[in-house]
Amino acid sequence: MPLGNGTRDGFSFILVGLPGMEAAQFWLAFPLCAMYVVAIVGNCAVMFVVKAEPALHVPMYFFLCMLSAVDLVLSTCTMPKILSFFWFDAREIGYKACLAQMFFIHCLSGVESTVLLAMAVDRYAAICHPLQYSAILTNSMTAKIGLVAVLRGIIFFLPLPLLINRLPFCGPRVLMHSYCVHQDVMHLACGNIMPNMVYGLTAILAVMGLDALLIFMTYVMIMKTVMQLASRQERLKASGTCVAHVCVVLAFYVPLVGLSVVHRFGRGLPLLVHVTMGNVYLLVPPVLNPLVYAARTKEIRRRILKPMRRT
Repeated sequence: MPLGNGTRDGFSFILVGLPGMEAAQFWLAFPLCAMYVVAIVGNCAVMFVVKAEPALHVPMYFFLCMLSAVDLVLSTCTMPKILSFFWFDAREIGYKACLAQMFFIHCLSGVESTVLLAMAVDRYAAICHPLQYSAILTNSMTAKIGLVAVLRGIIFFLPLPLLINRLPFCGPRVLMHSYCVHQDVMHLACGNIMPNMVYGLTAILAVMGLDALLIFMTYVMIMKTVMQLASRQERLKASGTCVAHVCVVLAFYVPLVGLSVVHRFGRGLPLLVHVTMGNVYLLVPPVLNPLVYAARTKEIRRRILKPMRRT
């Protein structure tokens, strides 16, 4: 019997761990917890350093703080539930909690994509129009871009849980991940999911797809400018300022594309592939981003290592 909107108070979904590795899940949760701690400490450290150093109060590092804040919230809305599942076998997630988690995952991913685009524009302005850089990206403009990123994520991805909420559920309630995402939940419904499929794909293309295209075009223009510089040293210095950003862009978009392809075209693949891709998509960027910027940005690295040098 289909489960309608009025009978969902006690309804829940069943999360999936690592198929075929159930016996090892308890121990695998420890490295996952370590990654979560690294993500929290690393992103908090980046935000603290930027706040404490007046020399870093420029758009490039403000955008980095936005990225760190998004990664903190994104990992926090998923990792505690994943760890409770692996350690305490808390496999169930309530219907409303699932929709809330779904919204935050998709919304924050959209916000992160927009921030990565803003960081690419920042590098373009700094390299291609250095004399107008301070006039183009003021602190006021940076704050407005951050607000637009948040509003964009909310506007595009708030309809996803609303579209799920209209669907009846009458069959299996086992998800393919350790958390809730729209592509996964909608396939458990026994109603017409075509609007969900169309809007979900449209939102992904309008946000992440468009941002990826614009980031690529921005770097094409950046590379044209870099190649026109007179000396090899100047070219290396200019391109070196983009290395960290390129790394975090790849860390975000490569797992995203892989997960989207698996969801839409890999329904026959082993469940472990879906789970692994999903965990990589959520876990890698929050951990990798602060490490990359700490390694590639001497101001951040020097400030983080300063207390260690005193001891």
